[in-house]
Amino acid sequence: MDELVIEAGHEGRHYWRDLWLYRELFYFLAWRDLLIRYKQTVVGISWSVVKPLLTMLVLTLVFGKISQMPAAGVPYPLLVLCGMLPWQFFSTALTESGGSLVLNTNLITKVYFPRLIVPASSIITSLADFAISAVILVGLMVWYRFTPPWNILFLPVWILLLLATSLGTGIWIAALTVKYRDFRFVVPFVLQFGLYVSPVGFVSTVIPRPYRLFYFLNPLAGIIDGFRWSLLGGAHTLQAPALVMSLTVTILVIVTGVWYFRSTERRFADLI
Repeated sequence: MDELVIEAGHEGRHYWRDLWLYRELFYFLAWRDLLIRYKQTVVGISWSVVKPLLTMLVLTLVFGKISQMPAAGVPYPLLVLCGMLPWQFFSTALTESGGSLVLNTNLITKVYFPRLIVPASSIITSLADFAISAVILVGLMVWYRFTPPWNILFLPVWILLLLATSLGTGIWIAALTVKYRDFRFVVPFVLQFGLYVSPVGFVSTVIPRPYRLFYFLNPLAGIIDGFRWSLLGGAHTLQAPALVMSLTVTILVIVTGVWYFRSTERRFADLI
């Protein structure tokens, strides 16, 4: 009697087809993560409102009032919240996807499916916080009687670039966390540090010109500039180096992330 052996990643030529065939699992995992995120908490969805508001107030106080950073002709809270939209999405996506494989140990060790589905589906939970922050931003624009410019038509482009950056970085961290559990402690530190070095609480033009090219190696810098250009317009010009570097680094991250994930995927069940 013939024996059928199912091994993750063994039939590489069918892997990408399997991603489509297992799309219902993707939907299920994403929906499950959303329910767990908001159902088993005391504060619930209110925390998704309180957190961005408090962060906005702190950054406005530190950079706008104390440091007297330029606001490029817009109210400083608007400047900060437009920067927080992409940063909060990236931060939540990296946190959720980074530990997703370890949290789904029982599923990974018992059933075959393309493991890439796990970190990809966990990023969906970040969309909930993103949507809530977007509603807060709309309310703030109404409060300040600020009308977005025509540039807002390009906002979907920056959202897609943000999704690609988050996915590429997330699958890198997810694969590394399986092998090196220390990444569970490294990621929160890096994100906390990154909040203050990324142009969330200030405009990137305050960075001295000789250092800007190096600064834009952080793809979030260019993406945040793109969000502000689309939502605020005015003096928020789109810098060509920021756009080129963000696009280049994002492509590099997602290509190498998929490569590393696929090269280590077969050992996940043993390492977990």
